[in-house]
Amino acid sequence: MKNIRNFSIIAHIDHGKSTLADRFIQLTHVVDERNFHDQIMDTMDIEQERGITIKSQAITLPYVNSKGEEFELNLIDTPGHVDFSYEVSRALASCEGALLLIDASQGVEAQTVANLYSAMEHDLEIIPVINKIDLPSADVDRVREEIEVDLGLDSDLALLCSAKEGTGIEEILEAITDLLPAPSGSPDEPLTALIFDARYDSFRGTIISCRIFDGQVKAGDTIRLMSTRASHRVEEVGIFRLDRAPMKSLSAGQVGYIIAGIKTVSDTKIGDTITLDSNPAPKPLSGFREVKPVVFSSVYPISSEDYQPLSDALEKYRLNDAALVFQKDSSAALGMGFRCGFLGLLHLEIFQERLEREFGLSIIMTAPTVQYRFILTNGETLTIDNPAYYPDPASIDKAMEPYIRANIISPERYMGVIMEICSERRGTNSRFNCPIPGRLEIQFDMPLAEVIYDFYDRLKTVTQGYGSFDYELLDYRQNDLVKLDILLNGEKVDALSQIVHRDRARSRALQTCERLREEIPRHMFKIAIQGAIGGNIIARSTISPFRKDVTAKCYGGDITRKRKLLEKQKKGKKRMKMVGSVTVPQSAFVAVLKSESK
Repeated sequence: MKNIRNFSIIAHIDHGKSTLADRFIQLTHVVDERNFHDQIMDTMDIEQERGITIKSQAITLPYVNSKGEEFELNLIDTPGHVDFSYEVSRALASCEGALLLIDASQGVEAQTVANLYSAMEHDLEIIPVINKIDLPSADVDRVREEIEVDLGLDSDLALLCSAKEGTGIEEILEAITDLLPAPSGSPDEPLTALIFDARYDSFRGTIISCRIFDGQVKAGDTIRLMSTRASHRVEEVGIFRLDRAPMKSLSAGQVGYIIAGIKTVSDTKIGDTITLDSNPAPKPLSGFREVKPVVFSSVYPISSEDYQPLSDALEKYRLNDAALVFQKDSSAALGMGFRCGFLGLLHLEIFQERLEREFGLSIIMTAPTVQYRFILTNGETLTIDNPAYYPDPASIDKAMEPYIRANIISPERYMGVIMEICSERRGTNSRFNCPIPGRLEIQFDMPLAEVIYDFYDRLKTVTQGYGSFDYELLDYRQNDLVKLDILLNGEKVDALSQIVHRDRARSRALQTCERLREEIPRHMFKIAIQGAIGGNIIARSTISPFRKDVTAKCYGGDITRKRKLLEKQKKGKKRMKMVGSVTVPQSAFVAVLKSESK
């Protein structure tokens, strides 16, 4: 055990975590040059296409240090985006140390600070690493100062590297073996293993990723999952290379996988403790904190026949993404579906893309919302995340929405535009801090509903990519909230309803009506798209009908002949409008989610 090191790489998004992991894999010869490619640990197509890490991935690296000692380095690569912070916290619970990676040109950013605090909560040994020192804009001295001032770490311990060029990689591996502690625990104690991830294989069942804290497990053992008390016989154990590498056994301190023919997906819970059925541990490990979704959206199958496949797909998906929360839901317009909770809008986007790619499902998602609280005149408190359950306006005494504290770090030259977009989003109570010259930290209290749409994209745009954003939930505050309904030919489409602030209702209604007008195809009759608060119409857009030229056959003659034909056509259109239904394509629902173009 003294030659095992379990560590994570944590950083703000796009600071080079995956590139550094690539260099570790190359240096330890886990894969030959012919089979190597960039972002080799990002196994999903979406990760490769977008250039971001979505899932934390584990790999065991064999390394011989400068003294000739052989080490087993268990690396868990983590995502950097704020929406996947739950992945980071689960990875950190399985480690004893972390590399805190900082971009030499960007410096300390919001998620760098958030990830540092998360690592400190788990009492990890932290090694600061300054990456991208090869860039012309790299300013190592400024970043060292930020490490001292912003993070409170010893900048003299900071290692310098360029993951892209491969300089300084050997020194980092040496520091991991020298500075990070070996795992504690005993192979002779009863087995306790923490499940930090899992995925479903249609041939082998659930493949569990776990960290062994005490004891050992081998093929043939009967394990017990402590939360469900279900017992399963172990078929295979092993460690992670790029593929699974079977082993005779897994012992205390190691990170690996267990295959035990678990066919029932609901038996496996992320954060559960595995022990032996014959010699169980006295109590389970502490597991992970419960995830709190902040963005809610309903998902419906395009075809009602796909409801059961969608239900099965969500169960399997949740194995691989423990941050997903869902429950059954129904809509008059879209039928049976599920109400899902996410950690942010990027999380929602990735969920939608993965469902369609990995499970081959065609789905419709409703506009995202947050959880609102309504105090009724009879004293009852109602918490809702679905506009369909908006209470009768006459019975509402107070309407409250969740607020966040937004923490924005940016060069000070962008202060004006940041203030502007925060004020647009009803930001209040601004506070400023200037940790070092030229760099500004701004805090705003803002409604969460104003952030989930396109705030992060807008911030990146106005700050030319230099602004970074992190947030924490504060409390619920009273506001003037109304329900905005969208009507198609006078009929409400409940899937497009939104709860908005009264001051923003008209602009949101106009934007939604305009988007729908662009997306809904023309019909044989005129379609009126309206935004309404109660019985009050506040926005309207109209889709013109297809029109056949019925007067084409009239060559001259009395004008009344043409009028007669046009009147006949008008009556037919009116009758068609009464019986005809408006076909709303999936792209129309997606278009409403997209950010307002500015």
